[in-house]
Amino acid sequence: MPQLNNLESQQNDASFANVWQELKWRGLIHVSTDEAELEKLLSGDPITYYCGFDPTAPSLHLGNLVQLLVLRRLQLAGHKPLGLVGGSTGLIGDPRPTAERTLNTRDTVNEWVGYLQGQVSRFLSFEGGNAARIVNNLDWTAPLSAIDFLREIGKHFRVGTMLRKDAVASRLNSEEGISYTEFSYQILQGMDYLQLYRDYNCVLQTGGSDQWGNLTSGTELIRKVEGKSVHALGTPLITNSDGSKFGKSEGNAIWLDAAMCSPYAFYQFWVNTADADVVDRLKIFTFLSRAEIEELAQQVAEKPFAREGQRRLAFEVTSLVHGVEATEKVIAASAAVFGNGDLSVLDEETLAAATSELPSAVVGVDGLGIVDLLVASGLSDSKSAARRTVGEGGAYVNNGKVSDPDAVVETAQLLHGKYLLLRKGKKNLATVRVG
Repeated sequence: MPQLNNLESQQNDASFANVWQELKWRGLIHVSTDEAELEKLLSGDPITYYCGFDPTAPSLHLGNLVQLLVLRRLQLAGHKPLGLVGGSTGLIGDPRPTAERTLNTRDTVNEWVGYLQGQVSRFLSFEGGNAARIVNNLDWTAPLSAIDFLREIGKHFRVGTMLRKDAVASRLNSEEGISYTEFSYQILQGMDYLQLYRDYNCVLQTGGSDQWGNLTSGTELIRKVEGKSVHALGTPLITNSDGSKFGKSEGNAIWLDAAMCSPYAFYQFWVNTADADVVDRLKIFTFLSRAEIEELAQQVAEKPFAREGQRRLAFEVTSLVHGVEATEKVIAASAAVFGNGDLSVLDEETLAAATSELPSAVVGVDGLGIVDLLVASGLSDSKSAARRTVGEGGAYVNNGKVSDPDAVVETAQLLHGKYLLLRKGKKNLATVRVG
């Protein structure tokens, strides 16, 4: 993934009294250990805080992006972030609501640790007095024997309390049940918080509200072992206004890695945000100020057809994750595909991503007649229908109108030597690969 170059331009909104008030306005606080104390703590001298990310996949996704932005907003307020990538907890995985996780090999998890460390690092600053640190819980878990783990950590946990945690309780009531492996996850996460408290005086852990049981396992452990009060903050689970799950596109997660979700697909996900959701997304996923977001909210309310909020959201978040240059390429590709730009300037990767969901066909070099192309691509049902489309002025090749039904496309017109973009009318598109 490309290195971001916009960290220096990011800032919290000075119109808020403190970062806690801004987090609340942005809808990023669902549950916490002590709201008044946390607001006071975050308004005072710099503290050290952390969020953990388990390598259960080779990339982070949109749910993780919420946590990355909370880390960054707190850092912008002067606090010191620890980004924990779970080399040990990733070998187990936290309990899912429905079934046991498939355990990945140690080599796979180790490889994914490297990927996730790189992703987390791109959203934080490693300079200045509150420079970020990346830590791996395998460093303190691996040397610990099972006996030492049970004696030094396990003895502080009560089974009754562990059984009442939501993630555990839901699995106990399912047909699958829960293994001791996943049941022990909350102990491992609690131990992480204890270790970071001892090593860095870390006094705040952030995470999703669905992880609240795991978050508080650490606060409880530190209270028992060290006699100190530390804090946890849970962000809300983000859902769409219609109740559907946020961050899913046709059953697939929206990943932050460009190889798993292209910048074009990523941009399209955001630009297709519903009007009812766009303002909330602007608050959570961008560094736009309250005044800027309120102005966009007014535009969404008064002129929803213009989709100004969606376009700004898509630009801001895609730039945040993939960089401004990649985002500008995506916008150019979107325009060019629908006839408002030059297709020839698009690189092959961007062109492929922009046309990946269009109907497609493969033809030989002897099949480049416009009528044959329209039929092969499925844009026309028959040669007679294709000739009629051309005669009526509705046929385009690479955004150029074709008026002669007997026209043959020259090989010099092929994009990257092998592609053609066909259009029938304004909106019916298809691609052809020649070879």
